[in-house]
Amino acid sequence: MSDDVLDAAAGHELSRRDMLSTMGSIAAGTFIMSPHMQQAMEHAMAAVAAAKTGVAYQPKNFLPQEWETVRMLVDYIIPRDGHSGSATEAGVPEFMDVMLGLETSLIARHRAGLTWLDTECINRYGKFFTYCTDPQRRQVLDDIAWPTKARREMMPGVTWFNSFRDFTASGFYTSKIGIKDIGYLGNTGMAAWTGCPPAAVRRAVRGQ
Repeated sequence: MSDDVLDAAAGHELSRRDMLSTMGSIAAGTFIMSPHMQQAMEHAMAAVAAAKTGVAYQPKNFLPQEWETVRMLVDYIIPRDGHSGSATEAGVPEFMDVMLGLETSLIARHRAGLTWLDTECINRYGKFFTYCTDPQRRQVLDDIAWPTKARREMMPGVTWFNSFRDFTASGFYTSKIGIKDIGYLGNTGMAAWTGCPPAAVRRAVRGQ
C-alpha cells in the first residue's frame, strides 16, 4: 500500500474508497490472488458460514486473548458502513488465522505486535486493549497509525500496525464482501469491450 494509506489514522474516518485509491491493481481488475490467499479465504468463508449455524470458529494460530484483539482491531480498520459489511463479517480474522498456518514466518511478527499493543494499553490504562474504552483504544491506534507523525518510541507499534493493516485489507478485498464492495466483475462475459471504467482509471492513477 502507498504512504497515503499507511499515514491514515485507524481512529479517523478512512473510507473504503480512500483505501482503494491506493490499490490500483485491484481497481483496474489486475489483482492476482496467491494460492495461499485463495485457500485461506475459502476456509474463512466456510468458517463464517458455520458460525451462522452456531458453530464457533476455533483459531489455530492465535491465542484466545490475541483472537479477541484481532477480531476487535480489524473492525477498527474496516468497520461496517452504509455500503458494505465489516472486516469480521467478511471473515478477515479467520482468513488471518489460516494464513498464519500457511505462512508460519508471519506468526512471530503478529504475536509480538499484539503483545506490544496489549503492553502499551496496560502501561497507559492498566488493562488489555479489548478491555479499554473506545476512546482509549482509538488514542493508542492514532499514536501508531501515522508513521510520519509517530513518536520514536512508538515505532515498534507503528511498524507492526501498518503490516497488520495491510493484512486486514488483503483479507477483506479477497472476500466476497470486499470483491462486491469494489465492483470487481471477474470473468464476467461482456457483449462488447468499452475500456476500463473511468472511475477505476482515476482510482488507479491516484494510487500510483
